[in-house]
Amino acid sequence: MEWRKCYLDVILVPLGLAACLAYHLYLWHMVRTHPFSTIIGTNSRGRRFWVSAMIKENDKKNVLAVQTLRNTIMGCTLMATTSILLSSALAAVISSTYSVKKPLNDAVYGAHGEFMTALKYVTLLAFFLAAFLCYSLSIRFINQVNFLVNCPPESSGGIVTVDYVAELLEKGFALNTVGNRLFYTAVPLLLWIFGPVVVFLSAVTLVSVLYNLDFVWTTEMRKSMAAPVESAACNRSVVEAV
Repeated sequence: MEWRKCYLDVILVPLGLAACLAYHLYLWHMVRTHPFSTIIGTNSRGRRFWVSAMIKENDKKNVLAVQTLRNTIMGCTLMATTSILLSSALAAVISSTYSVKKPLNDAVYGAHGEFMTALKYVTLLAFFLAAFLCYSLSIRFINQVNFLVNCPPESSGGIVTVDYVAELLEKGFALNTVGNRLFYTAVPLLLWIFGPVVVFLSAVTLVSVLYNLDFVWTTEMRKSMAAPVESAACNRSVVEAV
C-alpha cells in the first residue's frame, strides 16, 4: 500500500534529478573538449586575458580591477545570504510542530506521509547548504585575487604570477558556478511540495533553458566540430578504395 502511494515520487523525482545530472556531465565534457562552444569556456578564457591586462597595466587599471572584483563578491554574497536564509526557513519548518502537509494532501499526487514530507525538506536543506558552502569558498578565492591582482610580479620574486592569480580567479568562479547550479536544481525540488509530477516537468524545463543559455553555436564552431567527422569519412573512403 505504501508503494502505491509513493511510486510516483520514487520514479519521477530521481528521473528529474538524473536529467539535471546527465546534462551537467555533458556540459562538463563539452567544456573540456570544445570550451569555446560554451559560455563557461569562453568566459574562462576572457577572464584569463582580463587578469593579464590588469596586472600588466596595474598603475592605470588597479581601481577598475578592485571595483570589478568587488561587484563579483557582492553577487556571491547575495546568493550565499539567500541560500542560508532559505536553509534557516527550511530548518524552522522541519523543527516546527505545525504539520504543513495537511492542506496539500488532497491537491497533489504522490506520498503524503511524515517520512516523505521530511525527506522533501531535508533534501532541499542539503542542496541550499551545499550552495552556501560553494558561495562561501568562492568569496574566499575572489578575495585573495582582490589583493594579488595589484601585486606586480617582479616585486613578488616571481611567486605571484599572472597564471597563479588567474587560477585563483578560475577556482572562485568554478565554485560560484557549482553553487548556482545547486541553487537552480533546488527550484524543481522546491516544487516537490506540490507533487513529483511537477518536479519532473520543471527539471526537464530547467535543462532545456540551461542548454540554450550555456551553449553558443556559431557557424565556425559547427564547422570545427564537423571537421573531424569529415576527415574520418575521407580516411574511411581511402581505405575502402585501397
